Amino acid sequence: MKSFAATSARAPVRSNANIAGDFLALHFELESGRELPAFTRFEQPITLRVTGAPPESLQSDLSQLLGRLRREAGINIRQVTDSSANITIEAVSRSEIRRALPHAACFVVPNVSSLAEFRRKRRKSETNWALLSERRELGIFIPNDVSPQEVRDCLHEELAQAIGPLNDLYRLPDSVFNDDNVHTVLTGFDMLILRTSYDPALRNGMTRDEVANALPGILARQNPRGVRVAARPVSKTPRSWINATQTALGPGATQSQRLRAANEATRIAQQQGWTDHRRAFSHYILGRMLQAGDPETAQQQYRSALFYLSQTPGTDLQAAYVVTQTAAYALANGQPQDARQQIRPQLEVARRAENAALLSTLMLLDAEALDLQGERDKAADVRLDSLGWARYGFGSDWAVRARMQEVAALNPQQELGG
Repeated sequence: MKSFAATSARAPVRSNANIAGDFLALHFELESGRELPAFTRFEQPITLRVTGAPPESLQSDLSQLLGRLRREAGINIRQVTDSSANITIEAVSRSEIRRALPHAACFVVPNVSSLAEFRRKRRKSETNWALLSERRELGIFIPNDVSPQEVRDCLHEELAQAIGPLNDLYRLPDSVFNDDNVHTVLTGFDMLILRTSYDPALRNGMTRDEVANALPGILARQNPRGVRVAARPVSKTPRSWINATQTALGPGATQSQRLRAANEATRIAQQQGWTDHRRAFSHYILGRMLQAGDPETAQQQYRSALFYLSQTPGTDLQAAYVVTQTAAYALANGQPQDARQQIRPQLEVARRAENAALLSTLMLLDAEALDLQGERDKAADVRLDSLGWARYGFGSDWAVRARMQEVAALNPQQELGG
């Protein structure tokens, strides 16, 4: 199994005026849309411990993450073993998490240190984020029976929320604070948001207006390049689009309901006049819904997604996801050169994003394209190299084999006995 070495994310190239607006929306609203009355954070050095039954990969990924938080966000955080830690990460089975919160892959709760304590307190005021006046104790619950990448992704998302903002915004193209799950490792934008959250000019209990007044000075210190960048117009994401997107992608809906929801999300995106990654995401979702029954129309949706992404800076990772679909289509139609031309630029994008599942998928597609071109030895080398990433990205042997078989089935020579 392969894993990524510790890296530092690229700084955002964005106006501080826009970042200030994002900061306020992230810190003073919940995902439900409910407003929060006061700013909260940890005021003391943060201690963290791990309990439960953590998988082998957790400790190395956690150590890398804590190192990045200290180095890039300037947060005083360290791992300890005693029960008085401010943050407890409890590793439990996915089924235990689903019993606690049916639709959650992982989650964070204030004022608890175990899943059992959360069950006792879940209806009480101390676990209500909206009533929090400061952060002293939090519990993070992550699954221990999923792929190493899923465990790491949960660590990044939930720890960032435990110490930083509580909201997610679909309008952010380069952040884990976005429910589209494209970015799963803390980005340069995320580190700036966390660094700003712990600036000495902020403190617990500040109102939205007080924080807004302090942000220009803070961001001028924390992100001087953003002072010179012109602000861009920003549009809110309507709840109707969020609901349609979540229905299309979430559990519990039939295929016809998903397709209707995807069409509705695309209609709303067009109605809003969006030309950003949200418009692209709508077309991508619709393409995925159409894939099995109408692959040609699905490709039209993917092409639309790539067009809007090309108009939006900082969306290379979103484009790489779309390319897995367009390259697979080219491969299935006996166009290996076209497939490889699409795939090769995306390999570095996936590596930079530390997305092993995406990287191994792209490499497997590349291997099949090489096979079609008659370069069998090179294809075998690429396929073998992809396996180490697949084990990190997909986990179990059966999941790795399933992905390999899925990609291999695209090769038209398989059908011809080639």
